Amino acid sequence: MHTSKRIAVVGGGPAGAFAAAELARFGRKVVLFDEKLAWEKPCGGGLTDKAIAHWPFLREAQAERNWISHCQLIAPSGRKVSFPLDRQIAIFSRKVLNGLLIEKARQAGTQVCQERVIGIERTTAGWSLRTTSKSYGSDFVVLATGARNSFGKQFSRRLGPENFMMAAGYYIPGTHQTVQIKFLKDLHGYIWVFPRADHFSVGICGRMQGMNTASLRRILHDSVAEFGLTLNGAKFYAHIIPSLTVNALQRPFSGDGWAMIGDAAGFVDAITGEGIYYSLRSAEQLANALQQNAPEKYPGFVREDFLPELEHASRIAGRFYAGDWMGDAVIERMVQLTARSTRFRELMRDLFAGTQEYSDLRERVYRNLPRIAAEAVVSTVWSPPSDVRSRAAVGQQ
Repeated sequence: MHTSKRIAVVGGGPAGAFAAAELARFGRKVVLFDEKLAWEKPCGGGLTDKAIAHWPFLREAQAERNWISHCQLIAPSGRKVSFPLDRQIAIFSRKVLNGLLIEKARQAGTQVCQERVIGIERTTAGWSLRTTSKSYGSDFVVLATGARNSFGKQFSRRLGPENFMMAAGYYIPGTHQTVQIKFLKDLHGYIWVFPRADHFSVGICGRMQGMNTASLRRILHDSVAEFGLTLNGAKFYAHIIPSLTVNALQRPFSGDGWAMIGDAAGFVDAITGEGIYYSLRSAEQLANALQQNAPEKYPGFVREDFLPELEHASRIAGRFYAGDWMGDAVIERMVQLTARSTRFRELMRDLFAGTQEYSDLRERVYRNLPRIAAEAVVSTVWSPPSDVRSRAAVGQQ
């Protein structure tokens, strides 16, 4: 049984920083490399109640965040529904979240190097990592280099554009306590308004195939005013988000002396684009395997834990965005039933809390369908037509 005493973590985002913190806590000699360290990133930075319950330090930390209590969904037809969340979402600035986790790694004993790794080579003693200024030796390499994983093809299969979504958007001054999500016809993606502590992260994402940043930006420009926002003083960003096919999720993400975690491994929900939970969880599972001096257990830990859920999301993502259900588009029907059925609204709250998994979602929907249908009929009969279409405070009374 080989002990990996010297561990190099390449990438200081949530996955890399948390892996470094856990490994250092287990007594390993860890060096964390990141050229930027804590930096802002376009994604919303939302942490579900499931994540916060699993890692209480995210609630207890003295860090700036915005607690979200409401959600608004907008269908392609313009139908809207707003509803309160029974378990809040914490939205961090990514700079704040990354800084929190990097400091946690430092306090655990990690050596943090603000340098860019430009080369990784196998040696007789393990690995040699080259930065712009010097070389470092390690027994094990953790790749946490995000969606733009420049070392991915060196260690595993290269991913094609069908495995990514483009994201574009703005940081806009202001805040409130409502997450807003707008779906658009023929777009495998959505527009989001995620209010952070002192600004909104407002963006749009869509499949990389057949889409580019310029076209997404034009769509977003046409929609910003709908949310009561302007682009005056707004800062533009663009990014890519992993959205792996089932086949891509089955490619190797670890091997002899190395492992990928977080976005670098493609551990992102193909429907929502949510990846922070999976970044932290994959980091934790890898640290557990290395702590047992059994890195070969890491793939099994992931497969037993969350990989089946990501595969399920990948299988149904196309139908969610482009399929039909009960005589209408899936998204239209989802928004409609959220507005009209208390039971369906409970399901949606559980999805936003992270406690409702895709694997048993279908069974739960169909088990409750008679009750859902009855509530929808009663709501339709007793609500004025205009109220049925544009109700803005469902469930808030």
